[in-house]
Amino acid sequence: MVPAPMEGSSGGDPKVIVVMPARQAAATLKQTVSEIPLEAVDEIILVDDSSTDETVELARSLPLTVVWHPHQVGYGGNQKTCYMQALNHGADVVVMLHPDGQYEPGLIPSMIAPIIAGEADMVLGSRLAVPGAALAAGMPRWKWLANRFLTTIQNWIMHTDLSEAHTGYRAYSRDLLIGIPFLRNSLDFVFDAEVLYQATELGYRIEEVPARCRYFDEASSVGFKSGVVYGTKTLLAGARLMLHRAGWRSAKYRA
Repeated sequence: MVPAPMEGSSGGDPKVIVVMPARQAAATLKQTVSEIPLEAVDEIILVDDSSTDETVELARSLPLTVVWHPHQVGYGGNQKTCYMQALNHGADVVVMLHPDGQYEPGLIPSMIAPIIAGEADMVLGSRLAVPGAALAAGMPRWKWLANRFLTTIQNWIMHTDLSEAHTGYRAYSRDLLIGIPFLRNSLDFVFDAEVLYQATELGYRIEEVPARCRYFDEASSVGFKSGVVYGTKTLLAGARLMLHRAGWRSAKYRA
């Protein structure tokens, strides 16, 4: 059966909203926003997680909807606000784009196309889809190895065949964001892994598109120590999913 193209929830074309979870993004925000293909996007929402630089002041001078956290809640907590804002603004498709310039905004039309075509509920911008591309772009080799190791284990847990489970460049359908209980997830970086586990466990369709990454001084970067913590939490989240399947029921996998 050929998938039916998405229709907008309020009639007409689907509404596409880009959300930007921001923290100390003043150095890269303006350039990142300037590269967003506005013809493919209806609204851009930036959620600032209590930055101490000029992120908020700069964002308010740009064509963005700005939401400010008076207290830092973490990367996962920021995303929760992003998605709730997008849903309440009537989004049919939500794209998460980091404002640090590491992911190319010009890929947005390719990210949303499978969702609008009715072929996917989530699209991941994979840095590892093209062999060698991530390393050539400057991804540290230890991060590449850790990414491949964790992705292999997560594919086994989720019964998927993803090239990368750790990209921060993602697009979601409205139905998926309403259907998965993301508000019950972690406030930190493991939030992304939990969303993937929820989506696969609840039967949502995931597609990948190749994404180029850029590494430079101003781009956000996870260090080795925090990377070990993140990897451990990702594996623990996978173990909780397996326990859920074995009968230890978790609210994170009940809509």
